[in-house]
Amino acid sequence: MNEELSVQARDARRLLIITAWVVILAVSDLPDIVWNTIAGRVPASLFWGKVVFLAGFLGITLLVKALRRLRSYGLVLFIFFLAFGLTSLIRSTAWFQGHFNSPGISFFKGFMALYVLDIGVALAVIAVLWTLKRDRRAFFMTRGRLDAPIEPVRWLGIKAGGSWKTFGWIFACAAALAVLIPTLLAIAPSKAIMVKTLPLLPAVLLFAAINAFTEEVYFRAGLLATLTEIIGKNQILLLTATFFGLAHWLNGSPPGLVGALMTGFLAWLLGKSMLETRGIAWPWLIHFLPDVVIFLSYALMRVKA
Repeated sequence: MNEELSVQARDARRLLIITAWVVILAVSDLPDIVWNTIAGRVPASLFWGKVVFLAGFLGITLLVKALRRLRSYGLVLFIFFLAFGLTSLIRSTAWFQGHFNSPGISFFKGFMALYVLDIGVALAVIAVLWTLKRDRRAFFMTRGRLDAPIEPVRWLGIKAGGSWKTFGWIFACAAALAVLIPTLLAIAPSKAIMVKTLPLLPAVLLFAAINAFTEEVYFRAGLLATLTEIIGKNQILLLTATFFGLAHWLNGSPPGLVGALMTGFLAWLLGKSMLETRGIAWPWLIHFLPDVVIFLSYALMRVKA
């Protein structure tokens, strides 16, 4: 009898894992990548098809008892995509383009308008997580334990007894250097351009901080908070890494497979830090430093142009 129950439990968990993967791949940038490869420009209707798909998936979790535990996961994804889609509609309006994306718009004004909308997306995800959990610690909106022990990873050289207090800084600096070196080689800014870019540094730091926070909310915290207990740590880390990596395939820095693998590995580390420290501080910092380099590259290219 116990063995039969064990088999049923494994089958039930396998169904949840497979379904979670099917959903995340369906709404990830994988369809966009395939469409772009075959037909070129990706139609806007593809995104809204994903929103409809998530709405349908939510309905299925209400009707199918075996998938009921994935309801919160589906809801968080639906709210994220719906909010993101609505902000995209705002960005595409003539008013927004004229005020924030036309020639002569300052570096600060252009990016700040985009990140006000992005903050709105993150707040929508936080709101639904609060409704589901009623405790911000349950969805990692707390500093967490900065000196938490780090689970050993042999292939990364992380042995037992290590702490995020040490490895957090190592990962953050390594991630920043991994972006900095190819960026400087690609842009090759002169000393004069670097000096002219200095006044934009406060804006660079602000946008990097906002981007690191918002992406940790909707790419990491929402998924980890609703799926970890259902599919397990290893599966959720792979799932979030795949989702984040595919999101950078078409528009990453660099784009393509290399960029997807780099950002996917970074996402795996960020998810690991969030789960093991039970907070957002380390993942935010590890994400923030390479983002500083990326936004600095935008500023350098703007000055260079």
